[in-house]
Parts: sequence; structure tokens; C-alpha cells
Amino acid sequence: MNNWHEHSTHGIAWRERPGTGPVAVLLHGIGSRAFGWERLGEHLPGWRLIAWDAPGYGQSDALANEWPLAIDYADALAGFVQALNLARFHLVGHSLGTLIGAAFAGKYRDLAHSLTLASCAQGGGAAPGGALSPAHQARIDELQSQGADAFAAARAPRLIHRAQDNPALVADATRAMASVTMPGYGQAVRMLASGDLRADMAAVDLPTTVTVGAEDVVTPPEQSIGAHAALPRPAPLAILPGCGHALPLQAPEALARLIMEQVKACATPETPKKASQ
Repeated sequence: MNNWHEHSTHGIAWRERPGTGPVAVLLHGIGSRAFGWERLGEHLPGWRLIAWDAPGYGQSDALANEWPLAIDYADALAGFVQALNLARFHLVGHSLGTLIGAAFAGKYRDLAHSLTLASCAQGGGAAPGGALSPAHQARIDELQSQGADAFAAARAPRLIHRAQDNPALVADATRAMASVTMPGYGQAVRMLASGDLRADMAAVDLPTTVTVGAEDVVTPPEQSIGAHAALPRPAPLAILPGCGHALPLQAPEALARLIMEQVKACATPETPKKASQ
């Protein structure tokens, strides 16, 4: 796990696991960070892996808008990958990162080669600038009132199925969540509150795989199933048994296998789009 290198480019802090094989750009969830992808890296030997700290996370600059949309994060991602001279990479998003990944794929199709979305966060569809739902407001209030360590200790175990049997995974999830700060976390909560993943998925025209843990209680499987159904072309859907929300931690080998299958899919002729209804 110690062969990752830290960088900063275009206002984005990021970590790289060098490799000479395919390139994957990794987008973490709302309570995670770039280092949360280390377990996945063990199952993608030879790949060049690039994991960003999303705007407002770690040392990455926060976005200008207090209430950003998914497309604002996608635009920031486009500036970042273009600054790195990346093209035709495989894009992987987890949880909040699925909203960013879908928005990016819809607008910047020519930059990405494929899309893998894990534990899809549907978003709340709220109007930007309005009042947050009680659940979304509680995220911000609890972080500010409890402090990051207590906040993470209370929330992180829900990310892991059978948390009591997986203390190392819970520790990893807790470490990542304890590192979130304002204003980045508040911006991410607002983006989540106004997101609409199914609408964004309808504009995705890339080879795409959707996966979710069967025991996910944070973004239940029906959210990923609904997002998958909104895609304009047939695509794989994998529901992983015995797994909770944090697939990069609890199912890195299965997730890596799905990503590698995208390479094979991209090497074959494209599947025709779904017929119009």
C-alpha cells in the first residue's frame, strides 16, 4: 500500500499508484478520501491509478459555489485530467463519486473510455439554494457539533456489512471519514441533496458497469438498479452478496474484476443503444 505518491495539480490534491497498464481515475464518496482506494489498487496490478481528493477535501481547493451541482465537480474533474494530459481513461466513481462520474461522462464523453459506478447515490433532487432535508442538514450539523472523530465513529460502521466482524475495514472507513472538513463536506452534502443521478445517467453514452452491495444500507440496491435502468444502452449490473456500502474496502477484488472487464468491453465493437420507447 506504500507505493502511492502524493501530488497537487490544478488546485487538486491527488494520489497516484504508478503503472504502465490502463489508466483509471478514481472518485471517492462523500465520507472518504483518495487514500480510500488503496485496497482496490492491490487487485489492479500494473494499472496506473489516479485518485483525487475531491474539491474541498484534504488539500484540494473548495469550489467557488456554496451550493455546487454535480456538473461543477465534473467541470473541476475535466480541468484536472486535462492538466494531467489524460485521455481515454477508465473512470470509477463510488457513492457521491457516481454523481460526479455520470455528470462527467455526459458532458466529457471523449475524455473517458468507460465508466464504473459503485454504490450509486441517487441524490435528493432538491432545488439549489433552498432548505436541506433533515437528513442532509443533520450531516453538516453533526460534523460541526460532534467533531470529525466522533462523527466518523458514529457513521462509519454503517458502511461495512457485519461491521462487528470486520474491525479492520471499519477502522479504514473511520480514518477516511474523520478526515473530512468544512467547507468541502458541506458543499458535497448540498450537491448530494440536489443531485439527480437517473437524469444524468440518461445522457451517458459510454460502456458502463453498475455495481452495489446486496447489504448496502446507505445507498440501498434499488438506487443502483434505478440508475442502471436509466442508461440508454445495455450495461452490466452486479449485485455483490455479503457486501455493504464501502465496496472499495469490502469488495476490492470483485470491483477490480468488474473494472478489468470494462477493458475487454472497450476492445470489442460497441453495443447498440436501446431502442426508443
